[in-house]
Amino acid sequence: MKDPFINLKSSMKKTIFKDFSFSNERKNAVKENIRMKHFQSRFHSWEEKTLLAVLESLQHGEKHGYDISTHLFQKNELRFQNNEGQLYTLLHLLENKGILTSTWIKEKKYYSLTKNGKKYLATYNQKSAKQRISLKHLIEEASL
Repeated sequence: MKDPFINLKSSMKKTIFKDFSFSNERKNAVKENIRMKHFQSRFHSWEEKTLLAVLESLQHGEKHGYDISTHLFQKNELRFQNNEGQLYTLLHLLENKGILTSTWIKEKKYYSLTKNGKKYLATYNQKSAKQRISLKHLIEEASL
């Protein structure tokens, strides 16, 4: 992959910035910050019904990605049809947020709800339509 900043880097080496550098620690901190903002922006693109359907698919026990995908398809949640990779992106994001946990069993990764995931699903299901707190908001709180 070609470096998109190659011209910027070469022009900086010819100016006052030629002796300017960042420590590896600082570079890694910046990369991590960019990565987290990227994940957060990706999270906001998910519809609440999609997030809820994924959590509901795991409420009765652990499942691997294909089982989750099948359950979503049966629930008429077609967001991942012909793009199953997005499901794994969402599962990974929910795992990073502490809503899901995963374990490898015989070369398959099984996902299950954490204590927080169960709490959010129960809270969402107990509220009336007018009182429901946005599932996205609940999950965002978990990441604080």
